[in-house]
Amino acid sequence: MKRPILVVMAAGMGSRYGGLKQIDPVGGHGEAILDYTLFDARRAGFETVVFIIKHEIEEAFKATVGARVAKSGMEIRYAFQQLEKLPAGYAVPEGRVKPWGTAHAILAAADQIDAPFAVVNADDYYGPEAFKVMFDRLSQVEDDDKYEYAMVGFLLKNTVSENGHVSRGVCESDAAGYLTRVTERTRIETYEGGIHYSEDGGESWTNLDGGTLVSMNLWGFTPDFVDALKKDFVSFLENDVPKNPLKAEYFLPFVVNDQIRDGKADVTVLKSADKWFGVTYKADKPVVMAALAEMMQNGTYPDPLWK
Repeated sequence: MKRPILVVMAAGMGSRYGGLKQIDPVGGHGEAILDYTLFDARRAGFETVVFIIKHEIEEAFKATVGARVAKSGMEIRYAFQQLEKLPAGYAVPEGRVKPWGTAHAILAAADQIDAPFAVVNADDYYGPEAFKVMFDRLSQVEDDDKYEYAMVGFLLKNTVSENGHVSRGVCESDAAGYLTRVTERTRIETYEGGIHYSEDGGESWTNLDGGTLVSMNLWGFTPDFVDALKKDFVSFLENDVPKNPLKAEYFLPFVVNDQIRDGKADVTVLKSADKWFGVTYKADKPVVMAALAEMMQNGTYPDPLWK
């Protein structure tokens, strides 16, 4: 079996954040959150990284994160997620500017994926444990009569922001530890004494336990997943896009849910107790910077990160 590789989705343009979160410095020597992700992945055993970016940010990305990671000895590959990158015979609907989603990002990197692979967001901090459990799982997994995938679940209380609402995939699993469903909750907020979500713009709220497992888009797949995505994407373009041509998106959790429902895949739920950090909002940045500085002081990371 080939050694697992890491795939990083870094094509977002940071509209809510107001800039390129992928390369925004949060460390004392100019490190971005992604630098810590790659450091954790490298020491867990990943030796190859595939960056999925847009041509519009290529120069800035390669000059910052790309240049720093080159010092780690990791093999670096690039793929480009562009709106017009569609199967032959299909075209971007008139007026559409919204990207096609996370599953489309993986399709954009199809020719760079030749081994079991983990998928992460570029602007999320996952912590060392997540990469260790994922690398260990991918190092031994093989497809049998079903696809064999994995995901790392985080405790909801470790993933919320004090500065606004967040979207999370709420996970359900069976007694054997297999994922049964991921339900996207697009407006989760903290309040005094707890965490809740709304499905009607804040008119009504439902409480969520802080110990609920949620997906932060840290998935593990076998290479065959790419072939499955290609087939499903055509179905998405033919069935979903006509209903909502400007906003329909092809998301990884939706594809995984469908494969679980159809009995095509088993998804092992791995768990991490590490605290997740992200910069959904500008006000999140000082919190992230302070947390990373503390981890450098206590020896979780060297200072500077890349030597």
